[in-house]
Amino acid sequence: MKKLTYIILTIFLGLMLSFILHALIEMAYIKYTLSSGGQVYGTYFPKIGWCALPPWVQYTFPVLGIVGGYFLGQYWWRVVYIEKRHWRFHRKKK
Repeated sequence: MKKLTYIILTIFLGLMLSFILHALIEMAYIKYTLSSGGQVYGTYFPKIGWCALPPWVQYTFPVLGIVGGYFLGQYWWRVVYIEKRHWRFHRKKK
């Protein structure tokens, strides 16, 4: 149960980071396009909103966030709980 919670929380972390990365890339793209004199074209998805990036990018970021969060959670679980290479385990005992 503890491992499942750990993995779910790292997947959620990866998903949140993918949304932040998506927003930063979209802002940079819009700024670059407008500063070079171009027009920003985008797509509108009902109940989701408007986005200047292509649809394949919009779907790729969340998928990569979920997959990356899963593998990151597996890696951290192994380092912290199996190999015990966490800083907490290396403190000097008094």
